[in-house]
Amino acid sequence: MHQHQHAHPTAGGRLKLGIIISSVIFVAEVAGGLISNSLALLSDAGHVFADIVALSLSAYALRQAQRPASHKMTFGYHRLGVVVAAVNALLIFGIAGFIIYEAVQRLQSPPEVNSPVMLAVAFIGLTANLVVAFWLREAQKESLNVKSAFWHVLGDALASVGVIIGALIIMFTGLSAADAVVSALIAVIIAVSAWGILSEALAVLLEATPAHIRLDELAEALKSVPGVEELHDLHVWSLTPQLHALSSHIVIADRLTSETAKVRAAVEKMLAERYSITHTTLQMECQSCAPGGLLCSLEPGACPLTPHPYENPEH
Repeated sequence: MHQHQHAHPTAGGRLKLGIIISSVIFVAEVAGGLISNSLALLSDAGHVFADIVALSLSAYALRQAQRPASHKMTFGYHRLGVVVAAVNALLIFGIAGFIIYEAVQRLQSPPEVNSPVMLAVAFIGLTANLVVAFWLREAQKESLNVKSAFWHVLGDALASVGVIIGALIIMFTGLSAADAVVSALIAVIIAVSAWGILSEALAVLLEATPAHIRLDELAEALKSVPGVEELHDLHVWSLTPQLHALSSHIVIADRLTSETAKVRAAVEKMLAERYSITHTTLQMECQSCAPGGLLCSLEPGACPLTPHPYENPEH
């Protein structure tokens, strides 16, 4: 199995620094929200708290993913980051739902809001979140776990923009209901980002075929490799969104072991170059246990092996 580095080498340090900055923002926004009586600011503080949790979980998962495989965890701990990403996404949904509920309550009876305090604290929060998002922008391209933390922070930056807009509206028009409206819009934006992350995480956890692979096309590409006559029991899945694996039975002509190795090497080279599949388990055989079938049921006895024509089935 090829070893891969799935996150930027400094991602762990950047996540830790993001935790520190987010903690400072959280304290400032809670204080500012209570002083200004702004739901938008308190909602943003709630999202910042989720940022802290998300960044902490992501930093932990990043360390765990670097642990080597063991007898109990033969694939290592790569998927821990995917689980954390799913948890982070669910956390965002929960926060979004709470914000919308509170916004509806406030629309019915808009309170007085201290817009200058609201504006000042939101501007500080926006600046800090943009700094953290900038630090994580490269690492999030290579890790779903870091990507979930990145969207937490970016969603909070968007929330801060919304708070600033709401503060300006209140300041110049006196329309306090703008605070609740902005809060609801923030909730919708962060919920949409969470859905994308959760969908990708569930696809990995359910071992779905990677999105960039069409199974029929992959099967034809395998059959086009010289020496491959047929294939079946084909499975393609992901350990993480960047680490893909494949297993299959490959039917070839009866030949020397050294020649079989050349066919296998050609298959592995094609899979790595065309489909970014670098972990393969190929069972080479001279006859098919499931002629004409690409997929094989996992039920016991669904793929019985047929005795080799030169073997006596009674022995």
